[in-house]
Amino acid sequence: MARFTFKLPDIGEGISEAEIVAWHVAVGDRVEEDQQLADMMTDKATVEMESPVAGIVVELAGEVGDQVSIGAALVIIETDAVEGEGAIEPSAETVADVAPGDLPEEAKAEEVEEQIEAETPGAEAVDSTQMFVSSEVEKPAPASVSAVATTLDSSGQVKAPVAQARVLASPAVRARAADLGIDLSTVKSESDRIRHADLDAFLRYGSGQGYHAPHASRARPDEAVKVIGMRRRIAENMAASKRAIPHFTYVEEIDVTALEEMRADLNDNRGARPKLTLLPLLIVAICRTIPDFPMINARYDDEAGVVTRHGSVHLGMATQTPAGLMVPVIRDAQDLNVWQLASEIGRLAEAARTGKATSSELSGSTLTVTSLGPLGGIATTPVINRPEVAIIGPNKIVERPIFRGDDIVRAKLMNLSISCDHRVVDGWDAASYVQALRKYLETPVLLFAD
Repeated sequence: MARFTFKLPDIGEGISEAEIVAWHVAVGDRVEEDQQLADMMTDKATVEMESPVAGIVVELAGEVGDQVSIGAALVIIETDAVEGEGAIEPSAETVADVAPGDLPEEAKAEEVEEQIEAETPGAEAVDSTQMFVSSEVEKPAPASVSAVATTLDSSGQVKAPVAQARVLASPAVRARAADLGIDLSTVKSESDRIRHADLDAFLRYGSGQGYHAPHASRARPDEAVKVIGMRRRIAENMAASKRAIPHFTYVEEIDVTALEEMRADLNDNRGARPKLTLLPLLIVAICRTIPDFPMINARYDDEAGVVTRHGSVHLGMATQTPAGLMVPVIRDAQDLNVWQLASEIGRLAEAARTGKATSSELSGSTLTVTSLGPLGGIATTPVINRPEVAIIGPNKIVERPIFRGDDIVRAKLMNLSISCDHRVVDGWDAASYVQALRKYLETPVLLFAD
């Protein structure tokens, strides 16, 4: 039979390998042309791999988390196999396309159970309320509620079943018992079916074995989570940054009362333009101050021992997504006005969160801003986005009384953090740069002055 070897194609960016972050097929599965096979992750993005042929999967390159080289076999597909021929020996996890004679013990037990229930007089009747419950909800786990016990002889044939007591309960009662950690076989009932009233009585008067009060804390089982995909990329990048870069962080308090008042006025008169947050205004201030502090907008090549001070500000924007932290890039931020920045921030954040950001939108930043938004925090010590040399973090805005001359007034204050690479940026440089930012943020009319 002909076999088709699907090799991992060149995904671009000059990469030599990619990581398996998800399989959508298993050995023994039948796939159709253009069906999704796997998700592969490079340093910058996740790419979906689709099957160019139809057939049955006979071999996979590895497990989730493994690296596959470009050009190496990713999936091998039997292109002319027919389901049910038995030409493919499925793995232990494969349960599809198996002939009845090859059923595992658990599946045989279920088959016999169905036969016994169909032929045994007095079997459980299905009331009208259960007829509308989906089979997924109603189907019990074979080990806990099986109506029969089955054994197999040496030839694999099913021996005569031995009837066992079956716990009768509606799906809602089963779900409630599962949530409470109650074994239904320990609950007594005056009727032939366990009902909610029986659960209530068990909770009040029963032994309570296996039951935990809803408001009581209880231990959870340990969980081993494999670090793969985006989580592994983040771990590697953060570890490399802290290992290679001597960080220091400088924090300054800034009075943003006037800035917030101006932002409110701008939003009241924005028309169809996007609503402004603090971030676009901060970016304008960053771009206006960078020319006097070129060492902040730079990248350090460790191996070559070269610091490149960039003339354009390609601003990375740390964004939390369901997959983890991503940093989409606002290109040439210095050329955009506050409304254009707001629009670009929204577009890139949405692309990152939905997994639609392109590789070019996730690379090439020269300076990064990270903000926890409404979570804020009093002060942060951000980790530098290597190979950049600085990262800026605005913190939560709080209202506090301050002295202005002899008067005590209400003010909106915000701490601004900056972490720098001490190999490139001195403490004096960082402090001077933040003071320059402070001037623009505390006198916001300067943001729009020529």
